[in-house]
Formats: sequence, structure tokens, C-alpha cells
Amino acid sequence: MLLKNLGIHQAWMDQAIALAKVAGTVGEIPVGAVVVNPQGEAIATGVNRKERDQDATAHAEIVAIRAASKVMQDWHLTGCTLYVTLEPCPMCAGAIVQSRLSNLVYGADDPKTGSIRTVMNLPDSAVSFHRLEVLAGIRELECQALLQSWFEQLRQPKR
Repeated sequence: MLLKNLGIHQAWMDQAIALAKVAGTVGEIPVGAVVVNPQGEAIATGVNRKERDQDATAHAEIVAIRAASKVMQDWHLTGCTLYVTLEPCPMCAGAIVQSRLSNLVYGADDPKTGSIRTVMNLPDSAVSFHRLEVLAGIRELECQALLQSWFEQLRQPKR
């Protein structure tokens, strides 16, 4: 079902990429997220805020899920889709399952901590009671390039 709407997914991922760029400019790892309701409207966004908030849980996905839950006035986000530029880590994968999101669309695989398909598969594992549709690789090259250039700049010596 997710494959039918490729143009829509690319458009929402473009918004997540724009958010990620903003996060990168303020010193956060450039990851952005958008939650879209069943009617196709963006109801929440998130960017990494770990440094700004001094909060290890302030990943883009968690920030967006918290905001979407407030908008929906319910922690069940059934029918909603989360768009995120990077494959979620174990913490975020757990939050996605717990929040009952129906769909996850992400850009780049995370070969170190990816917990949807790359390193492990939390949503399809025996510990997960909730299944969701996953579509990976939307705007993958753009998402990878954004992260790679940000980390390259971070590693450059300060003048």
C-alpha cells in the first residue's frame, strides 16, 4: 500500500529533510521527522534536540511522536505515518511500536544503530505486539549526503 503514493512520500520526506537541515545548522545531528494523520495532513514535526535540551531521548522521532500525541489527544497514533530522514534507533523503534503508528517511511539506513531493517528489526521481532508498514530509501541519497557532510564538517579542525 505504501508504494502507491511514492510522489506523496517524496514530498513529505522533502519536508523532513528541510527540518533536518535546520537541526544541523544549530549543532544537532541533522535528522528531521514529520507525522502525517490519516487525512494526509502534517500534525507534528520534530528535529534532534539532544544538545539543545540536554536530553538523551530528544531524537527527532520522539519529539514528533510527543507532539502528535498532544495534537491527537491520544497516545495511539493509529492511521498516522511517520516520515524520518534516518532509520530509527532502538529507542525510537520502540516508541514507534508503542505509539501504534501505522506506517514508517525513512530515508537512509543506519548501519550502526538502525533498528527497523539494517542492524535489527524491532517491529517484526517477537517482542513487538504491533505491526506497521515500512518503506525505506525515500530520498535516500539526499538524506545520506546531508548526514555525511554534517559529520565531515564536525571533524574538520577549528580555526
